[in-house]
Amino acid sequence: MSGAKNCPETPRQRMIAMMYLVLTAMLALNVSTDILNGFRLVDDSLHFTLDALDRRNRDLMGMFDAAYEKNPQKTAEWLDKAHQLTASADSLYNYLQNFKYDIAVLADGEKKAQKDARVANIESRDNLDVTSNYALDQDQGKGHAKTLRLMFEDYRELIIQLTNGTKRADYEQMFSTRGGVNNDGDSITWEQVIFEGMPVGATITILSKMQLDVRQAESEMLQYLLTQTDATDIRVNNLKAFVIPQSTYIMRGGQYTAQIVLSAVDTTARPLYFVNGNQLDSTGIYRANCGSTGNFKYKGQIKLPSQESGELETYEFESEYTVGEPSATMSNIELNVMYRGYDNKFSISVPGVPNDKIKVSASGATVNRSGSLYIIKPTIEKGKVTLSVQAELNGKTITMGTQEYRIMPLPKPGAFFAAGDKLYDGGNIPRNTLLNGNNRVVASFGQDALLDLKYKITSFKVQNASGQLSPANGDKFTQQQIAMIQKLKQGAPVNIVDIKAVGPDGKTVTLRGLPLTVN
Repeated sequence: MSGAKNCPETPRQRMIAMMYLVLTAMLALNVSTDILNGFRLVDDSLHFTLDALDRRNRDLMGMFDAAYEKNPQKTAEWLDKAHQLTASADSLYNYLQNFKYDIAVLADGEKKAQKDARVANIESRDNLDVTSNYALDQDQGKGHAKTLRLMFEDYRELIIQLTNGTKRADYEQMFSTRGGVNNDGDSITWEQVIFEGMPVGATITILSKMQLDVRQAESEMLQYLLTQTDATDIRVNNLKAFVIPQSTYIMRGGQYTAQIVLSAVDTTARPLYFVNGNQLDSTGIYRANCGSTGNFKYKGQIKLPSQESGELETYEFESEYTVGEPSATMSNIELNVMYRGYDNKFSISVPGVPNDKIKVSASGATVNRSGSLYIIKPTIEKGKVTLSVQAELNGKTITMGTQEYRIMPLPKPGAFFAAGDKLYDGGNIPRNTLLNGNNRVVASFGQDALLDLKYKITSFKVQNASGQLSPANGDKFTQQQIAMIQKLKQGAPVNIVDIKAVGPDGKTVTLRGLPLTVN
């Protein structure tokens, strides 16, 4: 089955649209109400086209039902969407029809009004009050144009959701509910643009045009949904065979696995799969045991009965895979040694093996997982830590590699006087910088640090030229130290000595002094 293509707008539809625009323009120019008789012709033409669209939409749904009976598995999803579409279109169409009938009743009275509410059958089609009162008058509990706008928006959103990207802009325009401006330049709503001050004859014609838009969009969408039932049909103009391996690189002792597929395969007509002359089962999965290393090629065929003759048609394919020795990649992302008392961060991977199938163990250290990294923390004071990496392959645990790392104590940082982002490790320093209460003594490895080690200053002493010492706990000057510095003359030395800091391993270290000169 192949779906019908969307039909372009017919010359008759273009003629109707042109007449509608011309008559609307003449109305806007306050032409005599006699001209409204011309809307009879437009309204009659719209109904002629509506009848044709109704027949066409019924035929499309008939094609849908026939396709479902032939292949419900392939058609059910799209038929459900078609039923959703037609239900929404019928609801909006019927509301528009009732809208027209209610206006006809208000214009001519219930006895004269006819259910089809055509312009030709309405005597008071030049009435200028009925439309505004019925569509816009909120005080009298009417204001039906707002309900119509909401239904238009719901219908538009449904169509946009169902269709592809190329038609969405068209439907946005066709069912637009944007407002406009009046002759005074004031903003007005969509309801006012369509219905305010509109004579009955013009209103009925506009509503018929809206009904035509609803059915036209419904017809186009039914065509589109019908074509989707063929989107995965095997009858395409180019068929190719594909091999989809789980991996093309296999460890010795592992197993190569690949899916053999034919593009645009119809699940209701399963192909036959052959590799190196041997037929596979209906899943098309090819497996090969990998007991030796090297590069391995294979080829095969996919055979499928022809839609026309029923004879088998053959599609060739070939592929290859590589079997390598077990290996693992391990790297310390900070240094090539392990530091005692520190969370050493490692990135560990095995080519072709997912992270959840990798296991890492260590002698002389603890191993913990943190996201994609492994945290290795030595438990011995000196010596070496041995890391071991295993991988789970086809239910078996295989050792992929081991590596030894030397245990080193944490390096000692330098001492600096920090003034904002600037670090002083000696030399001249402005007096105001020394006396700024926000500045402090810090332990740092400087801008070229290889490790992000956090050391905390716990105490230090300030020494003047005469050798007088003033101690402080923490990393900031005490009031006594500030008073000492304030007495110093320009060019006088001031030393920060006996600096104590605690590292991430919990041990206290003494840092080198800071020889400063008051500037």
